[in-house]
Amino acid sequence: MSRPLLITDCDEVLLHMVTPFGAWLRETHDVDFRLDRPYFHEALVRRPDGEPLPPQEVWPLLDGFFATEMHRQTLIPHAREALVRIGEIADIVILTNLRWHSHAGRVAQLAALGIEHRVVCNQGGKGEPAAALIAELAPSATVFVDDLARHHESVADHAPEAWRLHMVAEPDLARFVAPAPHAHARIDDWAEAVDWVIARLRAAGPAPRP
Repeated sequence: MSRPLLITDCDEVLLHMVTPFGAWLRETHDVDFRLDRPYFHEALVRRPDGEPLPPQEVWPLLDGFFATEMHRQTLIPHAREALVRIGEIADIVILTNLRWHSHAGRVAQLAALGIEHRVVCNQGGKGEPAAALIAELAPSATVFVDDLARHHESVADHAPEAWRLHMVAEPDLARFVAPAPHAHARIDDWAEAVDWVIARLRAAGPAPRP
């Protein structure tokens, strides 16, 4: 086995996304991003009539944001400092659900903010890519951090040895999101979460199964 491993999401874990995305939608497309709606494809509504955008219009807007507006994203408080501490004892991989054509932009975006770690792009559930990283790196322990419950379920299925921390670090969004049932803990602040992560990385060994 080698060093322990942190696999972390980016948007709403390391960087604010919904807030700048919502501002861009209002400014450029006259669309509101309703954080109180449980499904992303229903959360974008036209400002004049409040009608949800059809799915075929939603995903191109998201792609457009990441193509031209990533400079609007800012660091989650304490995230960079937490990664510095964790990086002293563990390898870090940022597993982000962006298409691969956005990989270079995400790497450059993070580097400009002082975060320089391996970035892996993904589509769909994160369980299989997390399992592949664990197989490749053979860590003594793994912690997975993400804001979406479905990814915790996917990792629980494909890489159950990983500790799973549910983090929604955007306060405007966190109040609408229930704790992920397949995560071991829910902590939305890196100032608190960093000690939880380091303790599990130092302890080594797999996470307990339910």
